[in-house]
Amino acid sequence: MRAIGETGLDFFRTEPALQDKQLYSFKRHIALAKEVNKALVIHDRDAHRAVLDTLLEVGAPATTIFHCYSGDAHMAAECIEAGYLLSFAGTVTFKNAPALRDAVKLVPPHLLLVETDSPFLTPMPHRGLLNTPAQIPNIIRFIADVRDESVDYLCDVVTENALRVFGSFD
Repeated sequence: MRAIGETGLDFFRTEPALQDKQLYSFKRHIALAKEVNKALVIHDRDAHRAVLDTLLEVGAPATTIFHCYSGDAHMAAECIEAGYLLSFAGTVTFKNAPALRDAVKLVPPHLLLVETDSPFLTPMPHRGLLNTPAQIPNIIRFIADVRDESVDYLCDVVTENALRVFGSFD
């Protein structure tokens, strides 16, 4: 076991009674991650403030990752201040996602991860097709360009972070 999650809050089309059940489960998963000293991988859809407030209320695990980060630069700044890792998927390449590009520029290298969220969220220019891990290079190249960093540097940073958080699979 490498992490607890993906867990969190998803308020997209979710009625309030079910939001309360999600919150209960999310708090239990946070407690479990702290108890077993594992990273917490957070799913957050249309629930940014509630997720952040819950982490503040109950205390976040030592390693907290926002899977498929979907917030803006303001939220990114809050996450960075708290030491949370932000993982970006193909959505950062979408034309309608300038807020994600603003956010990815802020993330210090030691808090940055990249993912596919396969089979969903295929990056441009392949949006609409099935997403696979083979799309990681497209996401890395895009982020490197946005951050004005070399692809090699960004690959090294993301690899170091993934190994630090999840350990080696050798």
